Amino acid sequence: MLDARSKTLLKTLVERYIADGQPVGSRTLSRASGLELSPATIRNVMADLEDLGLIASPHTSSGRIPTARGYRLFVDTMLTAQPLAFSASPSQPEPQLQADQPQRVIANAAQLLSSLSSFVGVITAPRKPSVFHHIEFLRLSERRVLVILVAPDGDVQNRVIFTAQDFTQTQLVEASNYLTAHYAGLTLDEVRERLKNEVDALRSEITALMQAAVQAGSDALADSQEQVVIAGERNLLAVQDFSSDMGSLRKLFDLFEHKTQLMRLLDVSSRAEGVRIYIGGESMVVPFEELSVVSAPYVVDGKVVGTLGVIGPTRMAYERMIQIVDITSRLVSNALSQK
Repeated sequence: MLDARSKTLLKTLVERYIADGQPVGSRTLSRASGLELSPATIRNVMADLEDLGLIASPHTSSGRIPTARGYRLFVDTMLTAQPLAFSASPSQPEPQLQADQPQRVIANAAQLLSSLSSFVGVITAPRKPSVFHHIEFLRLSERRVLVILVAPDGDVQNRVIFTAQDFTQTQLVEASNYLTAHYAGLTLDEVRERLKNEVDALRSEITALMQAAVQAGSDALADSQEQVVIAGERNLLAVQDFSSDMGSLRKLFDLFEHKTQLMRLLDVSSRAEGVRIYIGGESMVVPFEELSVVSAPYVVDGKVVGTLGVIGPTRMAYERMIQIVDITSRLVSNALSQK
C-alpha cells in the first residue's frame, strides 16, 4: 500500500508523462505535485516506487516513466471521471450516430472512435442469432458428412464434419428430419442445450452426429460474418512512442490485418459490464507492452450484441479514452435500437 505522498507523486508523474511524453524528473514533480518536499525526499520516494515496479528510469534520462504496473494502479485508483466536453463550434460538434443500416452504424462508430481518440477504433458487428430453418446432411464418404444449414432469411451455410463412425444416408436423413421437426426456429445454442438434456431419448450415435452438426453450424455462421471493423490504423504512424520502432508498428499492423486476436479480446470484453482497460500485455491476447486497449460492450434490447474500443499506446489519456468509449457505446446502442 502506498501512502498519500507516494500516491500523489505517482499520479503527478503519470499525468505529466501522458501530457509531455518525456521522462519526469524530481524538479518537475516538485513543482507539479504541489507538495512542499525537498528534492532529496522526492528522489527517495521515486526510488521506492521504482523498487515496487511502478516506474522505471530510461537509460538516456535521469527522469522516470510509468511502467504498465504503474499505469494499472493509476487507472484503478487515481482516475476521476469527468463528463466529456465538446465545444459548440462547427469544427467539434457533439458526436452523433444516425439510426441507419446496422453495417453503416458500425462503420461510422469505428470512424467516430478513431477521430475522437486520434488512435485506432475497433468494433465488432452485431452478432446474428444463429437460428436455423432447415438442416440437411449429405454423406460424402466414410465418416465425412456435409452439413447444409438454411437460415430463416434463406441464407445457406455449408460445413464438412468428420464423424467418429460411418453413417448411412438413411441415418443422416433420419437425423435431419428429427432436428428440423423438433428444433427449427431455435438458436443453435438452444439446440445444443436441448440435445444434452435429451441424450437418453435418442440413440447415442445419432446424438453425437447432431451435436457435431450444431457446432459446425455455429462455426459456419461465425465465419461468414464480417466481425471486426477497424478504423484509423494509420493514426499510429503519428504516435511518438511508435515512430522510432518500426518493428512494433509492423506487429501492430499484422494484428489489424488478421483480426483474430482482436476478436478474442473483444469477445472477452463483452462478458463484462462497463468499460474494460487492458494495459501493455495484460490481456494475454494482444501481447504488446507498448499497447493499451479500452473497450466496452454495447446492447440492443437489453442484450449485449457486440463490443467496441480504442487501441493506442500505453501513454494515452485514459480518462478521456474511457469517456469516448463509454459515450460511443451508448450512441451505438441507441442507433441500433431504433432499427
